[in-house]
Amino acid sequence: MVDYKKPSEADLIEGLRNGDRDAFTFIYKEYWFRMYSVAQRKLQNSALAEELIQDIFTRLWKERETIRISQLDFYLFSAVRYEVIDQIRAAGRQQTYAEYYKTFSSFEELNTENTVAFNDLVQMIDKGLEILPAKSREIFRLNRFQHFAVGQIASQLGLSEKAVEYHLTKATKSIRTYLKEILISLLVIASAFLY
Repeated sequence: MVDYKKPSEADLIEGLRNGDRDAFTFIYKEYWFRMYSVAQRKLQNSALAEELIQDIFTRLWKERETIRISQLDFYLFSAVRYEVIDQIRAAGRQQTYAEYYKTFSSFEELNTENTVAFNDLVQMIDKGLEILPAKSREIFRLNRFQHFAVGQIASQLGLSEKAVEYHLTKATKSIRTYLKEILISLLVIASAFLY
């Protein structure tokens, strides 16, 4: 009788890094369903969750030589978390911006000029968010675009509610300052064309 023992995590990581398909297959079989379950529960969309997990494993194989992994569990479930957040953010951002735009343009017909202005506004907000530290940016987006409560964000990110409130205050001030500076710049440019 052959005694097969489960490879150690270090052996799996090293095997993956060296292109060992057996190590990759073992990791895939060990983690796929659990990762899929987390993504599906958060996204409430089986097909999207499955695609997301397949993308993570495809990227894992393609980037195996350069990825720095110390713990498989932490690395893989962090990847799921960030992919889910990106999916929610992308879907929510489109919907939220559209809702804001409808509110402000309820008396106007949606035409090419309005669409261009809307796209410019979206780009300005996104650029303003880019200057924030990653944690503040993530918290701001979860709160303002996904409508997560402070408690939900704290629970999801493993932070205290005070820390979340700090990041929100800091991010809101930063975005306001950024948009104010953009507006002033646009007014200066517009006034230069008038005279």
